[in-house]
Amino acid sequence: MKLTEVKDKKSIREFLTLPVQLYKNEKNWIRPLDKDIEAVFDPKQNKLFRHGECNRWILQDTYGKTIGRVAAFINRKTLKKEDQPTGGLGFFECINDKDAAFMLFGQCKEWLQERNIEAMDGPINFGDRDRWWGVLAMGYDREPNYCMPYNFPYYTELFESYGFQLYFKQFTYGRPVAEEGETGISEKVYAKAERVRREPRYTFRHMKKKDLEKYAEDFRTIYNKAWVKHKGVGEMPKAQALNVFKQLKPVIDENILWFGYYDNEPVAFFLNLPEVNQIFKHVNGKLDLVGKLKFLYYKYIARIKKMYGVVFGVTPEHQGKGVEAAIVMAIADFIWSSKSQYKYFEMNWIGDFNPKMMKVATDVGGEVVKVHHTYRYLFDRTKEFKRAPVID
Repeated sequence: MKLTEVKDKKSIREFLTLPVQLYKNEKNWIRPLDKDIEAVFDPKQNKLFRHGECNRWILQDTYGKTIGRVAAFINRKTLKKEDQPTGGLGFFECINDKDAAFMLFGQCKEWLQERNIEAMDGPINFGDRDRWWGVLAMGYDREPNYCMPYNFPYYTELFESYGFQLYFKQFTYGRPVAEEGETGISEKVYAKAERVRREPRYTFRHMKKKDLEKYAEDFRTIYNKAWVKHKGVGEMPKAQALNVFKQLKPVIDENILWFGYYDNEPVAFFLNLPEVNQIFKHVNGKLDLVGKLKFLYYKYIARIKKMYGVVFGVTPEHQGKGVEAAIVMAIADFIWSSKSQYKYFEMNWIGDFNPKMMKVATDVGGEVVKVHHTYRYLFDRTKEFKRAPVID
């Protein structure tokens, strides 16, 4: 077997097309867009290259056939937040062969050790946690959501056999969209939400595209209060928040992106999108002319029936007061109406280190439909392993 660094058009093509060969008989696998994968490895598009570095490899057998791939990366901005300098391993794909997998893992370990790194998390993204994070461990009977991993069941065994240990579990909650009056929400939670909605100092409203910059700033304000306490999550600058909203603009449905305010100050958001993998599964990884025409057809004519909860946040001083349920009910008023096209809902993953958010998901009728694992591997095998700390 031979490892080759990915650095030319041929090796990039092999990196992108290996999953196509691996999953050709898997009906639930959806090919990611090539441009989304390549954006991670493009210094012009990925801001983490400003304070980090990345490399990737393909593995070929003795006949020159590609049988594995992997990437390793360092985000120096978050190194000081760990007990030991920890890098990342991601975009792992491999045949069911331990020798092949261990060769890929070992290459990442060696590359990271040369840069004075003492551990690696994987499989993770060289970027934000909402994309390409974790090994699928439950939910193989469901299609992956946009930019989320789908893999064979044997992947967990490959990671654990090498010595990776479970750092945290990632739960994806889902539920059908209920008919009006059949909320699936407990009476206690419903009553709490209604009390908040009757309080005049609280207001809830959906985003309007014409005020994109305002809502991007409101999002940033809430995010920096609610999410920066999460380990490994940095504060979001204004330019980044605006850029996120501009990128989302083509697929935004204003009716399912909601914000909560207290005395007109932003305190909560629940941002949902049409689940665009329901479109992209028809374009075979390419947004060329044909792919764009298909995108327009499925967006505006066929219409997406699945809604995806991208991110949820409530500022600490308003948590536990019913604001979480109140903003969910505000969205539900639209979903239950005749104007809504949505029949099913899934949320972005919630880590088992975040019990408060897990409770919110179950309180509004969600149940776990997928589980991913994030693993950690300590290079010093005598060092005590610690799981991700629980958020208070």
